[in-house]
Amino acid sequence: MGRLARALVCVVSAWLAMGRTALADTDPADALHSIAFFYGEHPPVDELARYDAAVIEPDHGFVPPPAIVAPSKPIWYAYVSVGEVHPSRPYFGAIPPGWLHGTNDAWQSSIVDQTSAGWPAFLVDQVVAPLWREGYRGFFLDTLDSYQLVATTDAERAAQQAGLVAVIRAIHKRFPGAYLILNRGFELLPRIHTIVDAVAFESLFRGWDQGRRSYVVVSPQDHDWLLDQARTVRQRYRLPLVSIDYCDPADTACARDTATQIRALGMIPWVADGGLQTMGTGNTAD
Repeated sequence: MGRLARALVCVVSAWLAMGRTALADTDPADALHSIAFFYGEHPPVDELARYDAAVIEPDHGFVPPPAIVAPSKPIWYAYVSVGEVHPSRPYFGAIPPGWLHGTNDAWQSSIVDQTSAGWPAFLVDQVVAPLWREGYRGFFLDTLDSYQLVATTDAERAAQQAGLVAVIRAIHKRFPGAYLILNRGFELLPRIHTIVDAVAFESLFRGWDQGRRSYVVVSPQDHDWLLDQARTVRQRYRLPLVSIDYCDPADTACARDTATQIRALGMIPWVADGGLQTMGTGNTAD
C-alpha cells in the first residue's frame, strides 16, 4: 500500500471512529440539518446525496457506495426494526419462537419479547453486523414502542424497556462509531441519550393509517402529546428532532406546507408517501 493510500485509510478510520461521539458534543442545530427516508427498491443516490443522512430499507439489496473522502454525504443509515420482525426478513426463521410475544396485525409482524436473554446478541450479530460490513454507518432503530401492544402492567413495561436499552447498548458497544437515530423511544432516553444522535417520530401533523390505508390529519391530542415529548428531548437532552409526516405524493401542497410547519418548530422535516417509497420533501444539505 502506498503512502497516500495509507494516509487515506488513517483519515477514514479516524472519521469512522469519531462517529456519533463527534455529534454528541455539538449543538443540535449543528449536528444534523437534513435527512431523507427512502424504503423503495432503487434508492436515487444522486438525489439522496443532497441530504446529510439517508435512511434506506436494506433488504432490497442496496449497498452504500464507498466514500471517496470522509466525511461524505449522505451518511447511509439502515432501517432496523428492533421491537418486531416481519416474516419476510431473512433472519426471521432463525429467531427462536419463544422470543416472539404477540403480533402487530396492522403490519403482519411478530412482536419480539425484549426480555429474551439472547435477543441483543442476535440482533447485533445477525442484523446490524452484516449491514455494517456492507457500508452502512448509521442505524435507524424502529418499532421501539411495539412492546406496548402486549405489555399490560407497569412491571411488564419496565422489563421490556430494560430489554430495549440492553439492545441499543449492545449495538453501541460493538460499533461505537455507528450513528443511532431512534424512532420515538422517549421513555428510553434517560438511560441511553448519550449514545443517540437524534430522535425521530412520525405524524406530527399528517399521518398514514396502515389499517385503513389512508392519509389522516393528526388529532390535536396526539399532536400536543408529541410536541410535549419533543420539547422534553430538546430541553433535557439537546438532541436533534426529526418529524416524519405523510401526504399523498400527488398533493405537493400538503407536503410543502407540512414541511414548513415542522421546520417552523425547529425540527427537521421529512414528508413523503405512506410507505416511504418515493422521494419526499425535507431540508437539503446544499
